[in-house]
Amino acid sequence: MPISHTHLRAFHAVAVHGSFTRAAEALHVTQPTLSGQVRELEERYRIKLFTRYGRKVDLTDLGQSTFEITRKVFRAEQEVEQLFLAAKGLSEGELTVGADSPYIITPLLAAYQRRYPGLQISIRYGNSAELLKWLQSQRCDIAILANVPEGGPRLEVLQLQPGRLVAFVNQQHLWASRRCVTLEEIVSQRVIMRERGSHTRSIFEQALSDAGLKLNNVMQIGSREGVREAVAAGLGIGIVSAAELGTDTRLHSLQVKDAELVNSEYIITLHERHNEQPIHAFIDMVSDAIETGSIDTSFT
Repeated sequence: MPISHTHLRAFHAVAVHGSFTRAAEALHVTQPTLSGQVRELEERYRIKLFTRYGRKVDLTDLGQSTFEITRKVFRAEQEVEQLFLAAKGLSEGELTVGADSPYIITPLLAAYQRRYPGLQISIRYGNSAELLKWLQSQRCDIAILANVPEGGPRLEVLQLQPGRLVAFVNQQHLWASRRCVTLEEIVSQRVIMRERGSHTRSIFEQALSDAGLKLNNVMQIGSREGVREAVAAGLGIGIVSAAELGTDTRLHSLQVKDAELVNSEYIITLHERHNEQPIHAFIDMVSDAIETGSIDTSFT
């Protein structure tokens, strides 16, 4: 009797998501149903594919070898599906994008949706580590990252037009009538910043180090929204990508005239998935936009 495709699909989903709960959600079945399918597969061949630790599961050596094969099997299925979608002119399908904020990805997805209105688009927000993990486990198809990861899987990378960081204050601040400030002036004030590891903070601290300066008074807040509200309340000065400042009338932006605070963002996808139709179409659209300027792909 041939191996059950349903059982194989259940195994593969758990291997991809690292969780019976998330795998069941992805396959739109109940967790008991999914667990039963994996159990039947193991019992039929008297094998063990997963080691279970409460809700966490790890692949056994046999499970890892099996996963390497099922990745090829289900990749071939997806390639057939993409072939059929291409024949239909990409009139249906799904694209899930991971991003750390809405500012860069939203206008790109709006243009993409106008071009392919039949596609279903989803956005997941997280930090850089989460985005890379989701990309590798195929919980998102494309990720927008500030850094290109070293090592790991082969990646296809498209750099967006670089943006620039600015300082910002509230409208009651003494600098609210100015257009620019220096790094030395900034470090004389309390600076509101994200947690260590934030890409924006890393760029700013490197500029200070290059100038022989050091932050003496920092208030650390764990979200962009928190930083914005703290500055609006007059608690200090913020540093942010110019695009992320938006049009908040409570705030006033300032160029930092003695530092090159350049911020780069990248569209990243797995090399093995680059030619899937929805992904390939998105990358092509952004590449064309960068060349022609038909969409604003910068975040200055």
